[in-house]
Amino acid sequence: MQRVKVSSSNIDSIGYITESSILEVKFLNGSIYHYYSVGVGVFNSLMNAGSHGRFLNSHIKGKYRYKRV
Repeated sequence: MQRVKVSSSNIDSIGYITESSILEVKFLNGSIYHYYSVGVGVFNSLMNAGSHGRFLNSHIKGKYRYKRV
């Protein structure tokens, strides 16, 4: 999956697979997580958020099934 680098104190890069609605987040510590069934609108909102980390914590973590890969 291709990810886009973002400016964040915690997140390195973010990617998305439209066909399977998988959001991939790579953190600065090197860990990578997949979040499942994330709609494209949520992904777009994350990418346009003033704070990617704050949006992730408020709108994605705890709301979508995830797996560390």
